[in-house]
Amino acid sequence: MVTETTWLRWIVALPALGVLFNVFVGRRATGAVKLVGPGVVGAAFALAVSAALRRPEGGALHDHVYTWIVAGPFRAEAGLSFDALAMVMTLVVTGVGFVIHIYSVGYMHGDRGFARYFAYLNLFTTAMLILVLADNLVLLFVGWEGVGLCSYLLIGFWYEKPENAAAGKKAFLVNRVGDAGFLLGLFLIVATLGGHGIWTLDVATIQENRALLKDVAWLVCLLLFVGATGKSAQLPLYVWLPDAMAGPTPVSALI
Repeated sequence: MVTETTWLRWIVALPALGVLFNVFVGRRATGAVKLVGPGVVGAAFALAVSAALRRPEGGALHDHVYTWIVAGPFRAEAGLSFDALAMVMTLVVTGVGFVIHIYSVGYMHGDRGFARYFAYLNLFTTAMLILVLADNLVLLFVGWEGVGLCSYLLIGFWYEKPENAAAGKKAFLVNRVGDAGFLLGLFLIVATLGGHGIWTLDVATIQENRALLKDVAWLVCLLLFVGATGKSAQLPLYVWLPDAMAGPTPVSALI
């Protein structure tokens, strides 16, 4: 059973608002950053707990935000789905992320990039929440790329040192190799379903028509696996991970 709601979007929106605050106000109000940076993630965690309690057993909460892309027969909706898997991952992202944000207040105290750090950290949380809550693969890919961008920004946070900047670039480039495989997997799904008149990347629709993908399922899985290999630093796309320690230590916990 799917229950429609209009407040699920705030789990994602709160950290995003934190990004805007830290970018435009943070330098002039460092004291407020200490509250807003962790606070928006803590509030998102509270909403995630509330959503977990409201989710129908064996069902999901769904929030349709707006129709994002309409190109001929192809449609992509901007929507969020809170099913059992999304529930677990959202609680992990916001719960663990909240603790990391709190720890970071003391760890980054006195750093001249304090507000910038929390802007990146809030953006990282936003991207991860989009990734785990997206109800279609287009929006999921936006979150996926956002996570890659934030990894680059945080690993190379102290970019004044050439070795740190190089570490960030290395992470970015290696992840793009994995992302190429992920994107090809999405294209293959679209092309295969489109050949049967189904132009969508909606997760629920793909599940309903998964039998149409049986001939290319192995290749789709392989390509998506390449993407996951890059993002999780598995062999052979692991070479960026040792250099990830070039960034602030709490970043490694979030990555």
